[in-house]
Amino acid sequence: MTEKELFLLPIPREITLTGGGYTLPQQALIAISEPLLLFEGLKAQSILKHYAKLDWPIAVGKTYDSIGLGLWLDTGLPHPQSYKLSISAQGIEIIGKDPAGMFYGICTLQQLLQQYGSSIPMLTIHDWPDFPSRGVMLDVSRDKVPTMDTLQNLIERLASWKINQIQLYMEHTFAYRNHPEVWAEASPFTGEEILILDAFCRERHVELVPNQNSLGHMERWLKHPRYLPLAESPNGFEPPWGGHSPPTTLNPLDPGSIQLIAGLYNELIPHFTSPQFNVGGDEPWELGKGKSKPEFEKRGGRVYLEYLLKLYDLVRNHGRQTQFWADIIVHYPDLVPELPNDIIALTWGYEGGEAALKEWERQCNMIAEAGISLYICPGTSSWNSLAGRTDNAIDNCRITAEIGRKYGAIGYLITDWGDNGHWQPLPISYTGFAYGAAVSWGYEANKDLDMIPVLNHFAFEDSAGVMGKLAYELGNIYKIIGPEHTNGQVLATTLQISPQNIQQAMDAYQKWGGIAPDARPETLQKALAEIDSIIHPINQATMQRNDHELIKQEFQQAANLLKHAARRLLMFQEVGDDTPATLQDELKSLVAQQQANWMERNRVGGLADSLKKFDLILKEYEEMA
Repeated sequence: MTEKELFLLPIPREITLTGGGYTLPQQALIAISEPLLLFEGLKAQSILKHYAKLDWPIAVGKTYDSIGLGLWLDTGLPHPQSYKLSISAQGIEIIGKDPAGMFYGICTLQQLLQQYGSSIPMLTIHDWPDFPSRGVMLDVSRDKVPTMDTLQNLIERLASWKINQIQLYMEHTFAYRNHPEVWAEASPFTGEEILILDAFCRERHVELVPNQNSLGHMERWLKHPRYLPLAESPNGFEPPWGGHSPPTTLNPLDPGSIQLIAGLYNELIPHFTSPQFNVGGDEPWELGKGKSKPEFEKRGGRVYLEYLLKLYDLVRNHGRQTQFWADIIVHYPDLVPELPNDIIALTWGYEGGEAALKEWERQCNMIAEAGISLYICPGTSSWNSLAGRTDNAIDNCRITAEIGRKYGAIGYLITDWGDNGHWQPLPISYTGFAYGAAVSWGYEANKDLDMIPVLNHFAFEDSAGVMGKLAYELGNIYKIIGPEHTNGQVLATTLQISPQNIQQAMDAYQKWGGIAPDARPETLQKALAEIDSIIHPINQATMQRNDHELIKQEFQQAANLLKHAARRLLMFQEVGDDTPATLQDELKSLVAQQQANWMERNRVGGLADSLKKFDLILKEYEEMA
């Protein structure tokens, strides 16, 4: 066996196969160096039982003759979160710099047991991370609010890939006791649920960071009469993508805005043990265009900075460190040095390519030169896509890891958004999660990671090798029609616009995405054939997961929606046999399946809003029939 035949996620930075294999004995001990490692010992005990059918007891100390697995702390190791794993004829030994490092060594052992069972290769591994914080941010506000089981199962898997931070992006999905009208239809997280989730994360060396957007993206609040007076533009505004939008942004000059946010922080923050807090602040579309316009004309971005500093003071009063999205401050380079030196700027961008790389360089250099701590935040490219954008997600995650290392970023946060109804199912995001987890742990060892077998082994647990390839290739359908670099893919987006002919559809998409896609009949027919070819072997998958049938349904649904979109565009060109009536009947069936799949992983809150986005083209079909 060679190292290339051994699949690990992430690939360790130092690994040596020493030859031969070690067969785990039926009777042996798990020895831990001190009681502090009980949870790690229990984790090891659990994986030995699950993958090797062994039931080894746990004891403390090195004085036993029958130690099969030794778990020892050694604070002398040079790197935080580091571990050494040795498998020899004498047994298995994991040495951790700290309990987190020990946990990661056990996670690597778990992946070996998963592949080889009770007879594992002899080797030595020495490993530690590039980025101290390696996180995933889940959008739980637009529109999916996952069940606790969904979250815990996902966090368990992410922790095994050495992710150590989770953020739940919140706008209105915490059950604030003083604001019931805002979350009444959202199936929000309760304080008790957050406490349970926080404890669940801590056991797995995952930091659950509280998150509450505090300036823009407040439309779920501002639509209520009680909060509308706090809006920057109470009558709405014209967004960059066209049309008219209801208000989304708080007026930064109104003392009531800070009073509202202070009350939210007072209730939310105490439910978390994390020393950090993310105040958001991204995309305040109306800022400086409504009530604050006169002050913006006088003082420019300082109006924004002063509001951010008020949020910073609120967070500091709770003894926490502020994180914030940096998309506004980077437009005011002269103000960046005025940021507090203990604030954390989150730079974000979701495209690959040379232009994206240059913009990352500009922003990160500006923040690093000011001495401000930095997180680098790529995305899974799942949103506005139905099936993902595989190559873009990988390129986006790769260049951000490269730039983050260059500029000394302390964190790497993989974002997974739910724009426009959160139509994509959760497993579509596995590719971005897995690749981002790998390069944030060790860039050099993982930048050229072979994703298909990794997805088969550790995301889908598919011994037939079907689902990894299927997920990877379905996520690249966007490249057939293009464009490659825009925040979504055309087949998903054209299901949410209602033109009456192909030219209107393409004009609308170009206005939204900036680049015209290739929607010629031969291109759409090529996409349809490719989707059919990719999805065909799905029933041959043999996933060792409890949700294996649901995963098949979710990928089939994504494929069916993509195909529906392509055939709809062909109908506009009078190609094929579809009519508005046949497409309407099919879409009604697809909407019913979308609802059924949704309820398997998520709460009912937000479902009606998400499904309502299908109404536009259902009505279009009815009018055309």
